[in-house]
Amino acid sequence: MTDQPMRQIAAELIREKALRLLDEEIPHGIAVTIEKMTERRNGLFDIEATIVCERESHKGIIIGKGGAMLKKIGTAARVEIENMLEARVNLRLWVKVRKEWRDSDLYMKNYGYDPKDI
Repeated sequence: MTDQPMRQIAAELIREKALRLLDEEIPHGIAVTIEKMTERRNGLFDIEATIVCERESHKGIIIGKGGAMLKKIGTAARVEIENMLEARVNLRLWVKVRKEWRDSDLYMKNYGYDPKDI
């Protein structure tokens, strides 16, 4: 049980998988935003999410060679989101660079963080 919206939980699951799979290759300066989350009539969920990082070099690490790392992150997150929703999920991920987003109260709020808590 939680009081968090499903979109926030999905974003945190994706972020968790990214951090676990990337281990210590990038700092914890990533955020995940859910751009779209809709349910089709057949019960399938379409989720589009963006992983936000602070540097171009981090973007390359997150995507990995030929998109391999992004695929691993997406697969691991999709499985857990499907278990949570008890439904099939079509998960699409993108990676964007927002330089020094953690220094911006506006970005922090948009990504679901309270700047006062950090």
